[in-house]
Amino acid sequence: MSKSTIPYSETGYFSKLMCDYLAEKPELKEFYGRFPKLQNFKEHTERSRNVRNLDRQTLVNQLQKQYEGFEISEATQKNIASLSQENTFTITTGHQLNLFTGPLYFLYKIFSVINLSEQLIAEYPTNHFVPVYWMATEDHDFEEINYFNVEGKKMVWERPDGGAVGEFSTEGLAEVAKETAKAFGESENGKRLQELFTEAYTKHKNLADATRYLGNELFKAYGLVIIDGNDAELKKQFIPYAEKELIENLSFKKVTQTTEKLVDLGYGEQVHPREINLFYLAEGVRERIIERDGKFYVNETELIFTKDEIFNELQTHPERFSPNALLRPLYQEVILPNLCYVGGGGELAYWFQLKEYFEAVEVPFPILLLRNSVLLVPEKLSEKLQNLEVSVERLFQKQTDLRTAFTHQISAIKIDLSPQREHLQQQFKDLYELAKKTDASFVGAVGAQEKKQLNGLDNLEKRLLKAQKRKLADQLARLTALQDRLFPKQSLQERNTNFSEYYLVYGDDLLQTLKDTLDPLDLKFTVLTL
Repeated sequence: MSKSTIPYSETGYFSKLMCDYLAEKPELKEFYGRFPKLQNFKEHTERSRNVRNLDRQTLVNQLQKQYEGFEISEATQKNIASLSQENTFTITTGHQLNLFTGPLYFLYKIFSVINLSEQLIAEYPTNHFVPVYWMATEDHDFEEINYFNVEGKKMVWERPDGGAVGEFSTEGLAEVAKETAKAFGESENGKRLQELFTEAYTKHKNLADATRYLGNELFKAYGLVIIDGNDAELKKQFIPYAEKELIENLSFKKVTQTTEKLVDLGYGEQVHPREINLFYLAEGVRERIIERDGKFYVNETELIFTKDEIFNELQTHPERFSPNALLRPLYQEVILPNLCYVGGGGELAYWFQLKEYFEAVEVPFPILLLRNSVLLVPEKLSEKLQNLEVSVERLFQKQTDLRTAFTHQISAIKIDLSPQREHLQQQFKDLYELAKKTDASFVGAVGAQEKKQLNGLDNLEKRLLKAQKRKLADQLARLTALQDRLFPKQSLQERNTNFSEYYLVYGDDLLQTLKDTLDPLDLKFTVLTL
């Protein structure tokens, strides 16, 4: 196994906002708190302890209830219990309830929080740090999570949509298990994968429990704590903030102001704030709450509340109120003793819209850390690239650019008519001097002829390149096949490929390799040759 890294800015796959953040551009400083450096966590820990007013015991009690019926490791049990202590803090990531973890980056998120927690424990031994996975059980974008890809085959769970996905019955997943059995095969690693899938999705009643089981089985040895925010007791702590949201539209005002500043600096708007950033939850329903003329309507339903009625509903049934993507971070920070949120570029982009709002409601803003990103390169593919004399880093190019560069590299003739251009331009330089001495109107004719001749050379060079690509088609096909394998659909591997594809080959060694090699504070893209 070998490891190398590439600056995110050189991959071509990360936004200007993320690249500028990692470069610590001063114009972004007002949109986040402390930058993710090891030494910055000490000061952040002290400030967080002084300003937080957490109900730690309720957090511990509800986590213990959520884990009832699950076999959890001693490390996870100790981490849950430690959350009652004032010197314990969390390092948190969140993720959708993708079928069988979804794309590979699920693993990278989790190992980012696990490894950072361990680094902080070693650096600040008087405190304790707990890695947390926040399950996005209240999401309702089912089509984003109902499948995963293995060896080019899409495993899809077909069922009616509607409501919070965590509450979805696992009915119908036994049929998917028949398909996964074929895909995973009869090897020892394949049988282990099938056992994980079957246990998770056919022996647990809803998607939240199935995901908790799977995450626990994969990461319990590292003490990972999995939390479901869709919990009535935990949501009681969010009631004061939900009341402000319903009456004052505070998040809309503050986030809009912050977003305008980001847009003025040339960055995009990741999430558009609404006047009320809360959903109403009921069986099979998760719809926006809309205020009109002093009444509160639940979109696409017949539910209507007066101000007093919706406040009473919030007090008696807080579990029926669900924060959207902009408010979920606040809810998370209200109930967790959290120091750092670890997320992808898209996630962190909407956190950048939130700092001013957090300050307005007096909730500490966490350190923001871009999760590890990884390209897994099997040794056989690495050897094939070496035979072609192409580095892995070059595969980050767009395929058309890669093919052109490789054609130039292996062509027996030089596909560059620059010397001819320079010679032609020198000839026309002499013609310009002659034209000036004869008739000024002749200068225009010389210019037109020069442009025509240069365009002709450009076309000849393009035709020469095209001819060489045809001649070298076999070598080009081998290279593009390698790129297609490592960059499916011309995008990052981690966004398409499921972990099972590599687990089939490497088994538990895959997880241990990621655990041992990923450094969450090394803010570069990681290439692992397995």
